[in-house]
Amino acid sequence: MIVRKAEGADAQGIFDVETESFSVPWSLQAISRELANPSLTMYYVLADEDGTIAGYAGLWRVLDEGQITNIALRKQYRRQGYGELLLRVLMEAAWEDGCSDIFLEVRVSNIGALHLYRKLGYQVLSVRKNYYSEPEEDAYVMDCKRENYQWITNSYKKDE
Repeated sequence: MIVRKAEGADAQGIFDVETESFSVPWSLQAISRELANPSLTMYYVLADEDGTIAGYAGLWRVLDEGQITNIALRKQYRRQGYGELLLRVLMEAAWEDGCSDIFLEVRVSNIGALHLYRKLGYQVLSVRKNYYSEPEEDAYVMDCKRENYQWITNSYKKDE
């Protein structure tokens, strides 16, 4: 398995992961638009030996803040550390690109994701009522400040 920057040609593979992972998936057109705008977005994919997309993670960049859009893995790759790998690669790229904070929303019932996010330095800021649909559910808004990410490499810390 490798993690690499996503390319426009990865749109269908990302869409396949998206439809397997979410009750209300993004459209193929929306994913293609995201990948076509690298000045505002960062996307990474997890690919197996034959190039099949097994997962992806994305982030919107606004000034010195990042907003994680989605992190998703095909079912057979979950609970093996690949989600953490994707998230760490994405976060470290965002730190290197000048982000000081990274935000995300997560279902309040997604205990596995909450555990991972807390492990990586995220804290709950607020609750968004009825943020998700199918099923309807609240979301935690979480934030990780660059200085709270303990795995950051020394090369990033030199800038502080």
